[in-house]
Amino acid sequence: MIRKADVNLGAELNRKYPGRKVWVDGDAIVIQLPMALRKRGGRKEIILPEGTGATETPKPTPRRPLVVALAKAFKWQTMMETGQVGSIKELAAMNGVDASYIGRILRLATLAPDIIDMILAGQEPEGLALRNLSNPPMAWPEQRKRLRFREKQR
Repeated sequence: MIRKADVNLGAELNRKYPGRKVWVDGDAIVIQLPMALRKRGGRKEIILPEGTGATETPKPTPRRPLVVALAKAFKWQTMMETGQVGSIKELAAMNGVDASYIGRILRLATLAPDIIDMILAGQEPEGLALRNLSNPPMAWPEQRKRLRFREKQR
């Protein structure tokens, strides 16, 4: 246990972690970090400002609901194309869901390949949720524009 009398803790922490404000308030150590909170898929994410001394940028992680929905879309599309199921209604009955849900998820199979790659890599635009993907335009350039993906590099 470090006691306040043993070392000037605030000065030592400020030296070790520049850019952060640290002080001792009674028995508590207060650390003020510059950050913002943003909602991402119903969860809050901490966003640190540029140049705050983060040792490494965290690797983007794919958002599970989007990945699962894409997997279902391609699996169900394959099942329909190979004749394993004859209709969306039959597929809905097999999965215990409504046919409209199957239709919404199947539309994800029409997303541009680069959009799918970015979603699987966790590099989708901030705020993108499954509900935004439920009715994508058929033209890939329009998908990129509406869903706020950067234009595909040629």
